[in-house]
Amino acid sequence: MKKTIIILFLALASMVAGAQDLEHFKRVIKELSSEKYQGRGYAKDGANKAGEFLQKEFEKAGVDEIFIQPFKLDINTFCGKMEMWADGKKLRAGVDFSMREYSPGVHGTFPVYHVDTLNFDAERMFADLAKPEYANCLVACEFWFTYRHKDAFSRLQKNGECPNAGLIYTWEAPIKFFKAYGDHVVDKPILWVTPEAIDGVKNVKVNVDNKFLKDYECFNVIAKVTGQRHDSCYVFTAHYDHIGNLGKNIFYAGANDNASGTAAVVTLAKHYAKYRPQYDMYFIAFSGEDANLRGSNWYVEHPIVPLQQIKYLFNIDMIGDNNPVQYCEVSDEGMHGFSLFEQINESKHYFKSLNRGDLAANSDHYPFAKRHVPCIFLENEKGDAFQYYHTIFDTYETVRFDSYEPIFKMVRDFVELY
Repeated sequence: MKKTIIILFLALASMVAGAQDLEHFKRVIKELSSEKYQGRGYAKDGANKAGEFLQKEFEKAGVDEIFIQPFKLDINTFCGKMEMWADGKKLRAGVDFSMREYSPGVHGTFPVYHVDTLNFDAERMFADLAKPEYANCLVACEFWFTYRHKDAFSRLQKNGECPNAGLIYTWEAPIKFFKAYGDHVVDKPILWVTPEAIDGVKNVKVNVDNKFLKDYECFNVIAKVTGQRHDSCYVFTAHYDHIGNLGKNIFYAGANDNASGTAAVVTLAKHYAKYRPQYDMYFIAFSGEDANLRGSNWYVEHPIVPLQQIKYLFNIDMIGDNNPVQYCEVSDEGMHGFSLFEQINESKHYFKSLNRGDLAANSDHYPFAKRHVPCIFLENEKGDAFQYYHTIFDTYETVRFDSYEPIFKMVRDFVELY
């Protein structure tokens, strides 16, 4: 009877710890998505300020060691003027328009050439653009159409290929902003604009500044909790950087992407610092993910523990949502572990199901997967918060907290059983 009471007490204590972590989880998200960090980008040093905050959080969590792993990246930024008018109507930055990440700045007034996508002919388009009325114009077209005809539209990005001044890609609201390919700047400006904002517009005025940062210094934050065994380890990862600023006054808070995953890793570190694990545990907060996985790629090339010693890696990204179906990606070497995840979920009913997608270079698990590390990517996509991905509306007010505790408990159960 006494043994049964002890087991029940330990189970209850574990449940209480999970409930208490939810408040910590919320506090970290709220902090990281605040104005203080300016979207955790690079132009105003927001990412590095967030990294310094995370060092302190890991210290307070009670971890045994903290390592700072510096690296450098080249990145294009937009932290100056950010203005646009369409036929005299002022558009809202981050709502009606934004910039392609590799765009240069642009200043001036330009005629707009609207591509005929129903009767498209590339040579006719180039002939039209040579006419005097379209001299120095911006070419407007739906983004996915330009993607399907990228051979023709890539010519419009290069000096000497065509006399247009630049491009306007239309994208359905809410307008998005990306950083992945911001490590270079193309010849001509490229703007994202909603179809409604540019429909039928004859002229636009644009006043946008860019600043290219060469060899910008970033760093990964790595915390360690020492276990009883040191021959293998578990690794928990999340990226803490986001896409930063769009002009002087607008920042992308990134509450779901990925303050949520970062907060989960912090609370997991606190949990294992309190309930000492069998194996060593590493908790890695990556920078540079939104700049094309730069932090995680740097880490796998300079690991602080051999990659072969990783028993399993959990990459947690965008879990601030409420979809009852949990999305996953799994490396080939991680498939045995995925079977255990499915068994745990079937037994505990944490989610209605686990939806495993194809492995992709969409987050920080990918460099590890390519190097044969057993790993899983956890992302609670397509709930109510997912629509705000990479928009200015991904804030603490729109993030959802439903998936945190089931993910926390599923990961905890996996570590106990694997």
